[in-house]
Amino acid sequence: MNIEDYRLYCLSKKGADESIPFPKLPDVLVFKVMGKMFTATDINTFASFSIKCVPETIEELRAKHSALQVPSYFSKRHWSNVVLDGSISDNLLYEWLDISYNLVVAKLTKKQQLELKLPN
Repeated sequence: MNIEDYRLYCLSKKGADESIPFPKLPDVLVFKVMGKMFTATDINTFASFSIKCVPETIEELRAKHSALQVPSYFSKRHWSNVVLDGSISDNLLYEWLDISYNLVVAKLTKKQQLELKLPN
């Protein structure tokens, strides 16, 4: 996966948008759905990206995949940093992005979830 594939995949998600919201971190590209972040990366290096994970399985995943690491800036109970070292297949990376997106959507209000389902 390269940064453009990552970007296009994230933007293909219903209701997703991108921004660089942190003035003190001008290289951090964030993808949100309905204003809630589901992934972020450094646009200059694209050495890793952060994803939301299922808290009950996050430690098991980290034990199984050394590329999944405790994030620097996010809750380690809910987020992981995925190091793009080539050890994880693109298919699994996309699956993890899907999970992150779906976890965020599940926490949206019912009204926001309905807005996402409406045709554009």
